[in-house]
Amino acid sequence: MSEAQGRESTQRLPVIEKAAEGGLGQSASAAAYEPVDGAHGSGGRFWSARRVPAGVVALVVLTGAVLLLYDITAVRADRSALHARRVLVRELAGRPLDDIWVLAGAAVAVVLGLWLLALAVTPGLRGVLTMRPTHADVQAGLHRAAAASVLRDRAMEVSGVQSVRVRMGRGRADVRAVSHFRELDEVRADLDATLADAVRGLGLDRRPGLSVHVRRTGRKG
Repeated sequence: MSEAQGRESTQRLPVIEKAAEGGLGQSASAAAYEPVDGAHGSGGRFWSARRVPAGVVALVVLTGAVLLLYDITAVRADRSALHARRVLVRELAGRPLDDIWVLAGAAVAVVLGLWLLALAVTPGLRGVLTMRPTHADVQAGLHRAAAASVLRDRAMEVSGVQSVRVRMGRGRADVRAVSHFRELDEVRADLDATLADAVRGLGLDRRPGLSVHVRRTGRKG
C-alpha cells in the first residue's frame, strides 16, 4: 500500500538543459515566454500631439498665405509683383519638365507629403505602453524606460545576480543578467518567476513577452 502511494506521489521533474561552457569561462542560460492567452487588451496606443510638425506646417502655410495675399493686393493696386514670384514664374516657364531641378523639387514635395500623411494616420508615442484600463474614463500609460527600470530592480533582488540589463520593447522584454555565484539554472529559475510576476504587476494592457538570459561573470587574468 505504501509502495503504491509512493509511486503515485512521484512526479517527473522537468529537465533543464545547461549551456556548454564557453571558451572564456562563460556559460549562459535562457528562457523565453510569450504572452498568455487573454493577455492582449483592446486599448490602442496613445496618439502623439506632434506639436512641432503641426507648428512648422502652420507657419509655412501662414507665411505662404500672407505673401500670396500681399502679392495679389500689390498687383491690384497697380504695383509690381514680388520679385520672388516673377523669378519663380520665369524659371518654371523656361525649364522643361525633365529638368533636374524640377524633378528634385517634385521629389521633395512628394516625400514631405508622404511624411505628413504618415504622421496623420499613425498614433506615435512608441515609448509609452498602454496600461490596462481600470476606469471607463481614464486611460493610463507607462514609459518603456520606467517599465525597464522596474524589471531591473526586481531582477536585482534575486540572489546571485550581479548586474542586469533590460531592453524593453513594445512586444518583448529582453533581460540579460550576470551571475557571480549560485548555479545558473537556479538563478534563471528565480528570475523567471520574479520577472513574470513583475510583468504582471506592471498592469499593461498588452503584456509583453519575456526573454531571460543569464551568464557567468568572465574570468579575470
